[in-house]
Amino acid sequence: MKRRRFLQASTLAAAAVFGPGLAGTRHASALPVGSDTYLRLVPELFAAPPTAPGHSEVIVVGSGFGASAAALRLAESGSRVTVLERGLRWPRDPQREIFTTDLLADGRGLYHRKGLIGPTGVPLICDDFAGVLDVVDYPNLSVWRGAAVGGGSVVFTGVMIAPEQRFFEHVFGSRLDYREMTSTWYPKVRSMLRLDAMPDDIYGASEFTHSRRWDQDARTAGYTPHRIDGIWNWDIVRDELAGRVRRSAIAGESNLGNSNGAKFDLTQNYIPAAEATGRALVCHAHRVLAVGQEPDGRYFVDVEVVDPFGAVLRTQTLTCDKLVLGAGSIGTTELLLRARHTGALANLDDRVGRGWGTNGDAVLVRSFAITDGFAGDQGAPSASRIVDEAGMPLSLENWFVAGTAKDVGMLASLGMTLDPRRADVIYDAGAGRAVVNWPAGGERESVDALRAVHNTMAAAGGTVPGAKPMAPDVNASFTAHPLGGAVLGDVTDGYGRVRGHRGLYVVDGALIPGSTGTANPSLTIAALAERNIARIIADRG
Repeated sequence: MKRRRFLQASTLAAAAVFGPGLAGTRHASALPVGSDTYLRLVPELFAAPPTAPGHSEVIVVGSGFGASAAALRLAESGSRVTVLERGLRWPRDPQREIFTTDLLADGRGLYHRKGLIGPTGVPLICDDFAGVLDVVDYPNLSVWRGAAVGGGSVVFTGVMIAPEQRFFEHVFGSRLDYREMTSTWYPKVRSMLRLDAMPDDIYGASEFTHSRRWDQDARTAGYTPHRIDGIWNWDIVRDELAGRVRRSAIAGESNLGNSNGAKFDLTQNYIPAAEATGRALVCHAHRVLAVGQEPDGRYFVDVEVVDPFGAVLRTQTLTCDKLVLGAGSIGTTELLLRARHTGALANLDDRVGRGWGTNGDAVLVRSFAITDGFAGDQGAPSASRIVDEAGMPLSLENWFVAGTAKDVGMLASLGMTLDPRRADVIYDAGAGRAVVNWPAGGERESVDALRAVHNTMAAAGGTVPGAKPMAPDVNASFTAHPLGGAVLGDVTDGYGRVRGHRGLYVVDGALIPGSTGTANPSLTIAALAERNIARIIADRG
């Protein structure tokens, strides 16, 4: 009976991917759809982007967790701030399909990329468009990151938690004081983002049957799952459950954006708060190509302004007195490496590009998890987490099945390990880009540790590791949490000030030495930015 139910559910998912009519579902998004569809669905994306001033007191590159926190605090302190974001500025709407779906993704999903095999084996095929998720392939590894105003907050699953003290100290050593972070900076971000665990009434909804089953299997396997904080507006999730707004969060919309604002991303807090000061201008569709320092000490930023299909509208060189790099681990590291290669930043530390890691990321899948509470959809918010220290320390988080978001008898987990593996990011002058020098099989120890726990949970729940032929049991071929490249205390001082270049700062995941201790990095990145920028403002540089 279980097998029959699993096959029926799998057929539903396959039909939805390859023929919407067969599944009895219809979406506005279904494979390549053309420019007219995007203009009809989200006309706001085609408005002309703001024009950045020729000179700014401060330029912030990027608009993710670190960049947005820095932009707000600098604007509050009286500085005139220009934020440059390569991606588009996406609206929210309680009823419209603003973002595409995981299952039938179109160009709104991927940033100028026409195809992708998702982490659970479901293929995406779409137009070349400025979607919200940027996926770049390097030798032996793919890196996923946000490309929108709000950065990674638009495309993550909303989990924001601090690592355990022993794991934090293992990673950071004397670079950071855990007690300072937990007493001041983590709480500051938690308050700003209204972080809270999933309430019981939502946890009990049919769309979270997979969460309850995951917890049950974990307990049967001898683990103690505990609720984890998320960035979700639970009242909007309740509105979805009651049918008052379009289903989005409870239909698995998160990795490619959440349309109705249920995910309380940075476009609803840090960014509008910065703009409300009257001293911050957010310029979307501004792709930063290069940075450097002029002889008079000013910084320059070469940008191209692009339309949603990638056509260059104009190029310009901007200048600023202070330059804040918050383009993420890859973006910031690439800008620094290019500037060192060209001589535009001549005094950079030799350790730029080092200390890079994946946070031990992997997606894990089990199949034949058929329950009586079959709901059709799997809600996106994560409910719980377990930690295992029998071998390499690791955590597993209760996740929805990314790529389908349908209850097809599969259970998914997001895994993160305390993997010591680090790589270098190097500059390929011929290609004109940075390359992550990740070794073949570099994730093997991490995969083995995750597989052991995953197999224990699979056996306890009577499920099967993997979902062949579609999805492997453990997929560590990518990372959504790239970290390092301009590590705190190496390339920068203890507060993100780049050595050898007064007025140049790093505020993002590039500061973190490859791991945040088996926890999602977003809270630590934002808290570290709050800490660092407070000191920079207090010291006047």
